[in-house]
Amino acid sequence: MIYLDNAASTWPKPESVVQAVKRCLEETGANPGRSGHRLAAQAAGILAEARRELAELFGIRDPDNIFFFANATQAINQALKGFLRPGDHVVTTCWEHNAVARPLEALKRERGITVSVVPASPDGSVDPAQVERAIRPETRLIAATHGSNVTGAVMPVEEIGAIARKKGVRFLVDAAQTAGNLPIDVEALGIDMLAFPGHKGLYGPQGTGGLYASPDIPLIPLIQGGTGSRSEQLEHPGERPEGFESGTPNTPGIAGLAAGVRFVRETGVGKIHRKEMHLAETVRSALSEMEGVTVYTPRGPRLPVVAFNLAGLDSQEVAAILDAHYGIAVRAGYHCAALAHKSLGTEETGAVRASFGYFNEEKDAEALIIAIGEIRKAFDW
Repeated sequence: MIYLDNAASTWPKPESVVQAVKRCLEETGANPGRSGHRLAAQAAGILAEARRELAELFGIRDPDNIFFFANATQAINQALKGFLRPGDHVVTTCWEHNAVARPLEALKRERGITVSVVPASPDGSVDPAQVERAIRPETRLIAATHGSNVTGAVMPVEEIGAIARKKGVRFLVDAAQTAGNLPIDVEALGIDMLAFPGHKGLYGPQGTGGLYASPDIPLIPLIQGGTGSRSEQLEHPGERPEGFESGTPNTPGIAGLAAGVRFVRETGVGKIHRKEMHLAETVRSALSEMEGVTVYTPRGPRLPVVAFNLAGLDSQEVAAILDAHYGIAVRAGYHCAALAHKSLGTEETGAVRASFGYFNEEKDAEALIIAIGEIRKAFDW
């Protein structure tokens, strides 16, 4: 199988990640922060190590401002529902994943918030000036993806972060597609909250992710329960990070996440991005020259993603042919991003998405190009 669905989950994982999960299951096995014995201390050390690795990667001063969740979707829900209050106004973009768009839609009904959606700019991202114009006196948050999971377009988060600071508005960034693939420094980019998955560009296991929240941002935990601290009190503790991590954490997964982040840091974010982009550009360039193929990935700043359609064929059908006849795994359909497909004009068809990881090679890109060429010929283009 040629795996080109890395924007969903990177695979395969580095061997160090596999071994970290295995070692935790075989040698630790205890709950962190719940007991005084040495195995519990070892488990707590695993979580602390993962926070330190993430803090180094994202330029975070205090690792205790990083909270672990099962994925970026949960982290985004914590950020939005733990921060926004009735009557607040939010500025967001047309490129948002449903992980952002759906919680905002729910909060419109439940809390009476209002939302302004900034449209696509001609280069396939968003215009920071339009973001600034959308800000109102009651605006409390800008929520924006760092990179589109559909087209791969990279958003101007540095410029948006500067606008947020100038206007006194908080800034939430969905780094689902960029964590581990692009440099991220929360201080330099003016980011107040950063949501990230563990299983994509950080090369950790599925079931891992997290949220960074600036120490001065007022955030209410979505879930209350056992934290391992102040257990004699019924009032939920507000300390970070445990106040946001009720219940038993995914310690083996977080051990793998720490190993994945270490792999990314040791390999180098720039080196990873360059290799993946070379493969994606090889495919984008070739498909752009093919009659009957529409490529949606922009030429500007972008991620190692190529979104396309073949005229007359449903995107799901193309993906099924690639899987069944060529052993190539891609993603097709709407990619949980209805607003993005509306912006592209593909709300009726969806799109095929090929996405590259560090462990893909030239032969994988060439195989996809050949396969699309043969599918075109089979349908008389």
